[in-house]
Amino acid sequence: MQSFIDELTDKLKKPLPGAEAQYQMAHVARRTYVPAPHDARLAGVLVLFYPVGNAWNLVFIERTSGNPNDRHSGQISFPGGQYDPNDGTLEQTALREAHEEIGVPPETVTLAGALTELYIPVSNFLVHPVVGFTGSKPDFVPQADEVAAILESPFDRFLQPDTVKMTDIRVMQNVTLRNVPYFDVSGKVIWGATAMILGELRSLFL
Repeated sequence: MQSFIDELTDKLKKPLPGAEAQYQMAHVARRTYVPAPHDARLAGVLVLFYPVGNAWNLVFIERTSGNPNDRHSGQISFPGGQYDPNDGTLEQTALREAHEEIGVPPETVTLAGALTELYIPVSNFLVHPVVGFTGSKPDFVPQADEVAAILESPFDRFLQPDTVKMTDIRVMQNVTLRNVPYFDVSGKVIWGATAMILGELRSLFL
């Protein structure tokens, strides 16, 4: 078990696959690189590994869909949110948000490194994915007003040849994206920025 964490930490210290790996999991309309503007809002998300039996799992949240101003409502994502100056660092942002959204105490998380930042034009967020792990499975407690459900998946599932699927996704009343790459977790569709982050993560081990 520890050997995987050692390997992961080592890989995160080396040059990352970056945008090339991220955009393999993006819709064709999203594959043109868009640099983050100077006024982009900063965000940190936590890519959290934790042991279940002999496997390392990842945790995701299904966001509530009640906020009409949230461009990502109802989507599956990593726990995380907007940077607060009181956080000091984006690593602390990711840890704080994971504590608030799924109840993981920051002191139980060991940081292993970070993946490539990713700009999300639709919400003007520059997302910094922070990778960490815990020594045992956390007692997840969803934040009622932001988290509709907590989803868990063995990381190995994302390394299988048939893990990437395609579907059509309705993003607005009269707008449907065709042939969007996604990951399936417990029947839920992981697409967009979260799938792009996962795409870079899985490429480290392929």
